[in-house]
Amino acid sequence: MQQDYTYAVARIRFRETRLLNDGDLLSLLSAKDTPSAIRLLRDKGWGDNNDVKDSEALLSLEEKKLWDFIDEIVTEQRVFDFLRVPSDFHNLKVAIKCVTRNEKPDGMLLYNAVCDPLEIFDSISKREYQHLPEFLQNCAREAMTVLLQTSDGQLCDMIIDKACMEHVVALGKQSDNEIIRLYCELFAASGDIKIAVRSAKTKKSHDFILRAMAECDSLDIEKLSAAAALDFDAIISYLNLTDYKGAVEAIRTSMSAFEKWCDDYLTEVMRSQKWEPFGIGPIVAYILARENEMKAVRLILSAKINNLSEETVKERLRSMYV
Repeated sequence: MQQDYTYAVARIRFRETRLLNDGDLLSLLSAKDTPSAIRLLRDKGWGDNNDVKDSEALLSLEEKKLWDFIDEIVTEQRVFDFLRVPSDFHNLKVAIKCVTRNEKPDGMLLYNAVCDPLEIFDSISKREYQHLPEFLQNCAREAMTVLLQTSDGQLCDMIIDKACMEHVVALGKQSDNEIIRLYCELFAASGDIKIAVRSAKTKKSHDFILRAMAECDSLDIEKLSAAAALDFDAIISYLNLTDYKGAVEAIRTSMSAFEKWCDDYLTEVMRSQKWEPFGIGPIVAYILARENEMKAVRLILSAKINNLSEETVKERLRSMYV
């Protein structure tokens, strides 16, 4: 039986009023230093009763608050696996590299994941791949074997990244929600485009590029990988024939600009959920809006620490949901 999200959406509507808007970001950007920016954020409800002064600690706390709230209002958390599984694949990378280097994973694991990251680390340590969730088993075994036999960390990462994209695409296809399907499709397509651009710049072979890419509906990875094996201009020519022609200017600028384009595109699509009263769409839109908000705040606080110019930051700031 499909869950009724009416109560959850009602709670979301109130929380949306507390999201940062573009004006709030400009105020943060104008703050004279990091402590001043953090004080502005605390005035907006960020942080807790403790006087958190470290920017990363503040952002980690906000991430935890977001998912604690989602856990509170939605009973079936599996519907959000498509947002959480990238953390599982990140944790798998950390586990494999730490185990093969005899290091501890302290501080490198992400806890907003489907699986307990320490259980992943334990399974990799013991080579007990069968104790991993099914979606991690094959790529864990292959990535570990490749790293042990070749010491090629890039190839190890490629195997795991591709498996991640494929799993997110599969989760999207299983969903009957248009917003979730769109997010999962864009996740894989943007990943394939980044692979193409990086591969063209580093002169990777067609076989290598194709092996790294994940199938998705909005791109022909045979054509994209063949273009990447030629040169950057061939990639642009192919993308001009796809749904991503609007991203070409951003791709020409940088991968950071392309990532901004993807986030802004999603934000624009998600705005339609402001008038959806019953489904899961508004909850997904709120989660993505909060994640986008935290990316923007991280960028601004990092700029304060590293003395980056306001103009440089403005070029990279995402559009806000509100």
